[in-house]
Amino acid sequence: MEDIKLAKLLIVDDQEYNISLLERILARAGFIHVHSLTDPLQVRDRMIQVEPDIVLLDMHMPGMDGLQVLSLIREMTGPDIYLPVLMLTADATPAMKQQGLQAGVNDFLTKPYDRTEVILRIHNLLKTRQLHIQLQQHKNTLEQRVRERTDELQKARNEILQLLGRAAEYRDDMTGSHTFRVGRLAGLIACRIGLSEELTNSIRLAAPLHDIGKIGIPDEILLKPGRFEPHEFERMKEHTRIGSSILDGSSFSILRLAGVIAEAHHEKWDGSGYPSGLKGEAIPLEARIVALADFYDALTHERPYKRAWTPRETMDEIVKQSGLHFDPAIVRAFVQLYEEGKLVMPDEEGWE
Repeated sequence: MEDIKLAKLLIVDDQEYNISLLERILARAGFIHVHSLTDPLQVRDRMIQVEPDIVLLDMHMPGMDGLQVLSLIREMTGPDIYLPVLMLTADATPAMKQQGLQAGVNDFLTKPYDRTEVILRIHNLLKTRQLHIQLQQHKNTLEQRVRERTDELQKARNEILQLLGRAAEYRDDMTGSHTFRVGRLAGLIACRIGLSEELTNSIRLAAPLHDIGKIGIPDEILLKPGRFEPHEFERMKEHTRIGSSILDGSSFSILRLAGVIAEAHHEKWDGSGYPSGLKGEAIPLEARIVALADFYDALTHERPYKRAWTPRETMDEIVKQSGLHFDPAIVRAFVQLYEEGKLVMPDEEGWE
């Protein structure tokens, strides 16, 4: 599915009007493989026939409701296939959304439909599916190679991590340099606080995936200049959960580590962070390390909505946040690295 517009979409809704409206919206957006049905009892046969890349599923239907259809879809795809389901509903209550998320819904589209929102949500879910497919393909390739050449596997794995890290950052940093720098800084911190060489290297390689969940955040939020509105910030917070869900369950320990970092790198030492409000040592050490590395790099580089802080200004703020945002022990190690001049970035070529 190299081109998202070539994706196969399946709409399941008992109302012909709703299907017709969605088909028009999708056609205008350039989607050419749109399939639909009004009878949820036909979902099994149509799933086999179409092999969709995404399902747009109405919540309230006669015969089988949306959650029953979703259960059937998940039974057919199994746990290893990421098939996004976008739930269509006029019932946008928190209780309904919680019920849907627990059942495996990936996102919600509230009636009446907004054309821009329809396309953005579908695009984001299809991008996530693309990444899952690529990860599975890489996984299969690497599992074959490991039986042939261990050294070649190691190089390929590192290259994949690097490319995925750059892909995660591409939407708001076309160079991908932020992910490289965060990985290097995280490795320096891990080494300074006395972690093993193996774990230090794993953190260095996994850290660039900390924001991979950004692929699930709409551009109008991710690229917004200035401060977020409260509802926008709540949506932005979701990138931690999205990143974790993308990487969770991998057979590779380094990707599982990346999932831990992706989910917890916005937690704060005093418990005021997100998504879980973890406090102190309840926050995974690897995430505490990456949190500081990410903070330093973000502040010392210009963004569309802010100037670049000087390293001295940034270090003053980091020290100020010791025991609040950051683990004091990690802050002490970082201050030592700064005073020794170890934070100056070398040539980014040749990262492995």
